[in-house]
This record gives sequence, structure tokens and C-alpha cells, in this order.
Amino acid sequence: MLDTRINTFLVLCETMNYTRAAERLCLTQPAVTHHIHYLEEHYGCRLFSYKGKTLSLTAEGHKLLGLARSLAYNSQRAEELMQEPKAPSLRVGATKTIGEFVIAPRVKRLIREQPELSFSLIVDNTRYLLKALDSFQLDLALIEGYFDRERYELLSSRREAFFGVCAAGHPFGGKKVTVEQLLEQRIIIREPGSGTRDIFQQMLRRRGYGLDSFPRQMTVSDFSVIKTLVTDSLGVSFLYAPVVEKELEQGRLDRFELEGESMSGAFSLVCLKGNMFAGEWADWLMPERRGERGEKD
Repeated sequence: MLDTRINTFLVLCETMNYTRAAERLCLTQPAVTHHIHYLEEHYGCRLFSYKGKTLSLTAEGHKLLGLARSLAYNSQRAEELMQEPKAPSLRVGATKTIGEFVIAPRVKRLIREQPELSFSLIVDNTRYLLKALDSFQLDLALIEGYFDRERYELLSSRREAFFGVCAAGHPFGGKKVTVEQLLEQRIIIREPGSGTRDIFQQMLRRRGYGLDSFPRQMTVSDFSVIKTLVTDSLGVSFLYAPVVEKELEQGRLDRFELEGESMSGAFSLVCLKGNMFAGEWADWLMPERRGERGEKD
């Protein structure tokens, strides 16, 4: 059971306003202040500070926030398991690449071998899924791209090829091109918050460019639409190998590389730091973990 003062601290971190925190908690503002002062005296440090009229966390406050999130999640999960000992549940998030093209066989295996499991899957971009972990809406998330290693625990990871795709017969097909040549094309890219977009932007930054360097660009969140547009020679894009495997085999799309870049990205299984319940499910979602630990799959 979570200490009420830790819960007050978490709500204040979310609202960054004593009045709104008090309203959310159905407490008086002095009660919220008292809870925070108690924690500061207990830990011997300031947790919040004001810069002008803006409330912000101190370095120690940020440290406690990470620990408090873990405590709150584990407390909530323990209560759920105690109330439903015969009906285990698992809430998983997956980014769109993984959710649409990778995870289905793993989920089928999990459900067949754990028929009593209450399972839910949310497919969205990396930014959304990490926020869902923070708010305890998810237990685990399979994501692409970058995440804060101080805030989330990496349970397993695998590398996937990431490359340019163009229409069959496009001049780029099967070649290595320069960034300058790429800038002459219309680039079709995923929405902000997606791992696919992040890895592409990281590549551009290494070369001293950004998305605004493209005179012609298009943002599309749906893979089917992106592949249709590229197939019809309306632009080029950069995608992970599983997304375009069939189209490449069918000859509808071709791939190209950037000179001087061997691009790949990580598919990572993550949870909140200190999650006490993640390990028992991780092997089902990322069988690679067994190999990482020297075990047979």
C-alpha cells in the first residue's frame, strides 16, 4: 500500500501546482504542503524550488520521482494480483512498426500457452507509450528508437535494418546516395513521437541537416499510406525491414542506402525502473532474452 505522502508527491509532480494538486487529491492546500515538507524533512533535502512563479523539481526531487513511480506501480500491481490471483493480467504497448509487423506471432504464442491471461495491447508511437508507462496504464512496452535509460529499464533489445525505400524503377533503387541527392526528393516521414522518425532525424543531425532541409516533405502516420505513396513514385521514405519485406519480395518497392551510413535501430522491451513483475512476461514478448542469458529458446 502506497504511503499517502508519496502519492501527494507524485500528483504534485504531475500538476506542478499546489492548488491543482489539492483539488485532484481532495485535500486542502496546507495539507499538500505539509506532506511535501514531511518528505523533505524525512529525506533531508529540498524536492521543489520556485524560479519566479514557476514550480520545478530539484535534482533530488527528480531522483525521488523515479523511485516513487516504481513504488506506486509495484503497489498498484500487487493489489491487483492479490484481488485476482487466478486471473493474471498483462498490459502491453507496441510501436506501430512492432505492433503491425512483428508482435503478432509472439502474442499468439503467449495466449496459447497462457489461456487464462487477461491481455491487452495498445499500438501507438514511442512517445505515447512511454507516457502510458509513466501513468501505470501499461506494464511493458515494445518501442523503437531512443528512451531515457535513467527512467526506464531495458529488459531486452534486438537490432533491425533501417533503410531508404523507393518505387521500383526509381533511380535510387539498389544504390548508395548522398544526403544532397536525397534532399532533392520528397521525403515521406512518420509523425513526431515515432521511433521511425527519430532514427531518421538522428541520421540527419549527424550530417548537419534537419527535416527543414527538405524543400518537399510529407508527414503520414499510417504505414499502408506511406508504402502506397512511395510505390506510386510520389516520394521516398525510410522504414524498418519488417515493414516492407513483402513489397520488396514482390518487386513493388526497392531499397537504397545512404553513403557512409549503415543504419539500424533497436526494438526494445522496456518498463518502469524497479518494476518487480516484468521479468516473468518478458521472455514471451522478446524470446531473444533467452539467448542473451545463454539459455535455449
